[in-house]
Amino acid sequence: MLMKMLAAGGLPPLTDGIREADADNPGGYYEFEKVKQLGKDTTWLESARGKAVKVISQLLDQLPPNRPYKVVFALRKMDEILASQRAMLARRGQPCDRVSDAAMADAFGRHLSAVQQWLAEHPQMEVLYVNYAAVLSNPLATSHEIKDFLALPLDVRQMASVVDESLYRQRGS
Repeated sequence: MLMKMLAAGGLPPLTDGIREADADNPGGYYEFEKVKQLGKDTTWLESARGKAVKVISQLLDQLPPNRPYKVVFALRKMDEILASQRAMLARRGQPCDRVSDAAMADAFGRHLSAVQQWLAEHPQMEVLYVNYAAVLSNPLATSHEIKDFLALPLDVRQMASVVDESLYRQRGS
């Protein structure tokens, strides 16, 4: 959702189109496969300058420390994350009960805390945390926050227009 917003606002995404849209993410994934190799290869980073790049939280610490980064980090309620993962696994015909929700919530919660601590300790990482539900409920306000944070002339109305609340299928309590 955030990558789609950034693209609509005028910030070109660095993508390769390998992972196509599907039932879990009908808007597409906006991914770049080389990101998965950050620990081994960062030569592609120069081509990412001035573009939006999707980097999962597990790989943020693999980014070279010799350059500044602006990270827009989406936060979502744990029960929504778990429900979304269960639904995705079920759609793919994969078992979704190998690990209990409590164990997954604990592991992911620890990971998230560690990532947030790591980000706070690294001054080259400037971070804007956005709440997933808030993006959906007020996309224009979030679009303004992102524009201000990135200090770019983004089209906030276009950004907000691509947010599709109907895709908020796993809502927490």
